[in-house]
Amino acid sequence: MTRQSLLSRLLLIALLPGLMTSCVKRPASDVITGELHGTVHWQGDVQLRGDVVLAEDATLTIAPGSRVLFQTPQSGEDILTEHPYFIGSELIVRGRLIAKGTPAAPIVFSAADPAAEPGSWGGINIEDSIQAIFNHCSFSQADSAIHARRSWVSIANSRFRNNLVGIRFHDTDILIEKNLLENNGAAIRFHFGSPTIRLNRIQNNEKGLFITAAPWGYRIRNNSFINNRPYQVTLGEAVNERVDLTHNYWAEDADYLTDFLYDGRLDDWLGVIEFQPLLSAPPTERESGWNR
Repeated sequence: MTRQSLLSRLLLIALLPGLMTSCVKRPASDVITGELHGTVHWQGDVQLRGDVVLAEDATLTIAPGSRVLFQTPQSGEDILTEHPYFIGSELIVRGRLIAKGTPAAPIVFSAADPAAEPGSWGGINIEDSIQAIFNHCSFSQADSAIHARRSWVSIANSRFRNNLVGIRFHDTDILIEKNLLENNGAAIRFHFGSPTIRLNRIQNNEKGLFITAAPWGYRIRNNSFINNRPYQVTLGEAVNERVDLTHNYWAEDADYLTDFLYDGRLDDWLGVIEFQPLLSAPPTERESGWNR
């Protein structure tokens, strides 16, 4: 071995601990970009920029109390902008995602700039994922905070505020339970799909529920629809069948409620929303989890 090669090896050995550490743990100031593989764990403040892809072989676990903050993309980082993707930084989930906060330590998904407007980041785009779980999370300032397609998704005990759309999905097996959705453009919007939507408080949105294509296998019960204006529920032009929204609470009495339903009562090519029998009072905070 020559003296030069020996010195090179000694230098590599001296640097190796530092190189290994940089592969295992990112400094808190690092910004995550690109594609993620394998087992990934996020804790504390996590900065994302551009289109960050959780690959099919990856499992991402986010610790309670973490904040996932979406920065403005730099040139060339926002590649996927056409529907079903969005303009702005987003997390594209093709693997498995587990985001379980606690009442005392929720997980926050928001723009890095606290003063940013709704639509400042794209969303969490879930496609062909076998599992995406959100519990005790908070979402704000997104285009579509959660957008799921052909996936299995559970969203519970979470808050959606100041997004263009809170929850959006199609062809997805989804549970939406015990969430607070307020001050969004549309709280929940879906195209086909077989959702279970129960025990949510949906209030002060421009649209409480927006169904754009005929639903199937759905169960929407025991929710509270309060002061969503101009419409509590809107049906899209592809919905020409009866829609069962019985056993929910509405802030208006039955006669007045029809003024806030965009259905066949306004446009005769649409289906009609059935809302009676309706609940005489909203589910309690204990039942719904709204006392978070």
